[in-house]
Amino acid sequence: MSRFFGEIRQVAYLVPDIEAAMHYWSSELGVGPWFYNPRVPIKNYFYRGERYEPHNSVALANSGGLQIELLQPRNDVPSMYRDFKLAGLQGVQHVAYWTENFDADLERAEAAGFKVCMGGEVGENGRFVYFEEATSAPGWHPGVVIELSEVAGPKGRMFKLIRDSSLNWDGSNPIRPFPDLSKI
Repeated sequence: MSRFFGEIRQVAYLVPDIEAAMHYWSSELGVGPWFYNPRVPIKNYFYRGERYEPHNSVALANSGGLQIELLQPRNDVPSMYRDFKLAGLQGVQHVAYWTENFDADLERAEAAGFKVCMGGEVGENGRFVYFEEATSAPGWHPGVVIELSEVAGPKGRMFKLIRDSSLNWDGSNPIRPFPDLSKI
């Protein structure tokens, strides 16, 4: 996928206790500060063509140029997160590529054999999709999927704020609220 979209920008871990995970990553690994949203406002969410109302808690921090996402589903709606847990998997659930040219990059990925399984929107110009495995490489790595995330709007500016906050972070105030996307 790097040949399509460049570098991986985010690694996402599904966690059973997001508060404990933020504490561990900040105090033991020195990664932070964490920007925490106990209920991500996802619009137009779909999984395998059906609409649902997910309730996910998310925390984001950077380690250098790489964003770490901690994600805890709070309800049991059908999703690739639920599939991951039901398969008995833990740890890294997806890696994400960021794009300001969502439609063109999505078209290229689909032309290469990737099929959209799940998606939605977070804020204006904040669409995202998760792909099934490529048809040319089934079973290549069970559980870890690819996300394509649009960062052309406020979500992209928020990701920059999160990265900038990590530069020279001194360990203080390790957990912070998500910035209001409508004000970025």
